[in-house]
Amino acid sequence: MLLSRALIIILFALLWPSTISAQATPGRSAENAGYVPTDTCAGCHQSEAAAWSGSDHAWAMRPATDEWVLGAFDDTTFSDGAVSARFFKREGQYWVATEDDSGKPGEFRIAYTFGYFPLQQYLVEFSGGRLQALTIAWDTRTGDEGGQRWFSLYPGQKFAPDDALHWTGRYQNWNAMCADCHSTFLKMNYDAQNDTFATTWQEQNVGCQGCHGPGRDHVDWAENQAEPANEGKGHGNYGLKVDFDAMSSDQVVETCAYCHSRRQALKDGQHADESYLDKALPATLRPDLYHPDGQIDGEVYVYGSFAQSKMSAAGVTCLDCHDAHTAEVLVEGNGLCLQCHNAQPPERFPSLQSGDYASQDHHHHPMGSEGAQCVNCHMPEKTYMVVDPRRDHSFRVPRPDLTLSTGSPNACNGCHDDKTPEWAVEAIDRWYDWPNQPPHFAQALGAFRQAQDDAFLRLAGLIRDSQAPAIARATAAEHLANFGSRAGSAVRSGLLSDEPLVQAYAANSTAQLPEDRRLGALGPSLSEDQPRAVRDQALRALAGVELSAFPEHERAHVESLREDYERRLHELATLPGTRLNLATYLQRAGRPSEAMAHYREALSMDPAFTPARVNLASLASEQGQIETAIEVLEEGVARVDIPEADRGHLGYLLALALVEAGRVPEALSRFEQASSLNPGNPRVAYNHGLVLARVGRLESAETVLSEGLSRHPEDPGLLNAMVFVTLQQGRMRETLDYARRLQRVAPGDPQVRSLIRDLERRLN
Repeated sequence: MLLSRALIIILFALLWPSTISAQATPGRSAENAGYVPTDTCAGCHQSEAAAWSGSDHAWAMRPATDEWVLGAFDDTTFSDGAVSARFFKREGQYWVATEDDSGKPGEFRIAYTFGYFPLQQYLVEFSGGRLQALTIAWDTRTGDEGGQRWFSLYPGQKFAPDDALHWTGRYQNWNAMCADCHSTFLKMNYDAQNDTFATTWQEQNVGCQGCHGPGRDHVDWAENQAEPANEGKGHGNYGLKVDFDAMSSDQVVETCAYCHSRRQALKDGQHADESYLDKALPATLRPDLYHPDGQIDGEVYVYGSFAQSKMSAAGVTCLDCHDAHTAEVLVEGNGLCLQCHNAQPPERFPSLQSGDYASQDHHHHPMGSEGAQCVNCHMPEKTYMVVDPRRDHSFRVPRPDLTLSTGSPNACNGCHDDKTPEWAVEAIDRWYDWPNQPPHFAQALGAFRQAQDDAFLRLAGLIRDSQAPAIARATAAEHLANFGSRAGSAVRSGLLSDEPLVQAYAANSTAQLPEDRRLGALGPSLSEDQPRAVRDQALRALAGVELSAFPEHERAHVESLREDYERRLHELATLPGTRLNLATYLQRAGRPSEAMAHYREALSMDPAFTPARVNLASLASEQGQIETAIEVLEEGVARVDIPEADRGHLGYLLALALVEAGRVPEALSRFEQASSLNPGNPRVAYNHGLVLARVGRLESAETVLSEGLSRHPEDPGLLNAMVFVTLQQGRMRETLDYARRLQRVAPGDPQVRSLIRDLERRLN
């Protein structure tokens, strides 16, 4: 469950009155909801239960007893710089002595283990029904592998007690961060008013019913040989809620996807038999999670990678490679891939090309070497949580050419780190006679990340490319929101896609369009036939639209959807990101006081959560509360736990707020600070220069703008400002030079053309 602050998924949430009472200790739900006791399945399915018993799923969460605790609690002290802890036993229980949530020494009883290989974490009970995960973990690998030791999940870092990454903080909270995938049918039962939990589960770990769904009907069939309640649904009418034999390949993958993906939960408590997009919205190929070509960067749990792959498009499922009960691969080594990638591919996958992929003619490395292993070229790995290497499941062909154009890594240079990407490109071209590699969605996503001039056109092309993976097209839909109403046509193309994931992200991006265009475009997205993910995103985009604007026959339906949406947001209001997005929703809906309360709540959970601080300050300014905006921004700029670039952005906004408040000398000082912290933002130099010009300091303005242009020579704002400043000083020939540069950057601007003609006439 280790996450950096930058990688925290932004979810949706709502602070709303609740009648849930706090439960001191998480435990099994009193309502069985169709589930049966954990041990029931083993009576008939002994071999499957035995295989499962040693799996990651079986070890997902266990009581802290001698049977399950793997760490050395033998009065051992671990230190990593300023972070230390002593692990010991007392009266048969496991304990840790470490810093508490006020920064003072404390002793805490270990309640549960969490995972087991290659590391095991430990959970401590706190008031309000919370469980918190220690950020010092036990390395369960063998001693020869470097294991059998305590280690910090954040090596060399120490977090203050009020930091959300402190072990007692919000981002180490089991209930909100990781519980729903380490237990079966877990419900957080969060009380947003009191910030407490009454969390329950049906199975403490990921048991049989975590994947097969509630087992009551199946047990009734087995005991009575009676027709089950879901007659006709399953493969053999055995009362199975999830019958893998009767499912499509997409359904099989999506059964695993909820827990094996970065996602936004749409409800509290998820069943295996629910459609994936009815309970979650998967994250796109965002810069904090993926490289431009879709390779893993952040901790993304496989599904987002696999969804990009040709394997997924061909109908391959998780169970073609992994045993359903042990979760281990079916065959070790290259034999796993050669099940299909051989001279006679299975009939089930007609799109696979036949070939001798195990030969040196294919991989061009000595037989038996690391370079001859399929996974090292097609599934490069990255290590997370210090000791946990995970492989990219996009099964990509190495593309060093994309390293040159987008900065994405490639498997060739991952091993040959003493060589250049150009060397790798030449080798690929020579080996495979492939000098002109096919287009890739990385080119569009990379253009957006690099703010290239053609980024919009590339994204518009990607969202319409039916051959591109849906997750890449959804990413284009998400990014197009940055282009405002200009993106209207492209976003509408996304709404017409036959991929619900693309529709969902396109729906949210329509928020930038005028109200009448949104209403016309999003009507079909609110249909009950749509997955909940699509409906929810449409509701967000339509948040500010009065109910009376909808056709009369649709109003009751829309009102019902909105009520349900806010109820679910309330259930999930557990993290800074959920509060942020709910506040944004409320702000769109014209409820500014509620929105500001939620932004403040997000900051109380994590004072370093910059998006909430930015939105709170902006909304306060819009509401005429400029001194409040200044105070909020000053607090952020002063925090040393916020990255410099973010502090620079906050300082820039603070400078603008000070200008608005008439405090220009202070604003100029803040502009200088923002420029030093975040020199990559040309808007800082642009506004700094204009404010200097406004107070008559034209030479200083020119210096600031020139420095900005040295870093951003084609920024139209800076060029425009230089046109103004030089013209104010009567230096028309220099003005003409800047105007011509501006025309090359923005050739379609008629005002620039007119200015150039006027200057040329006056100078001649």
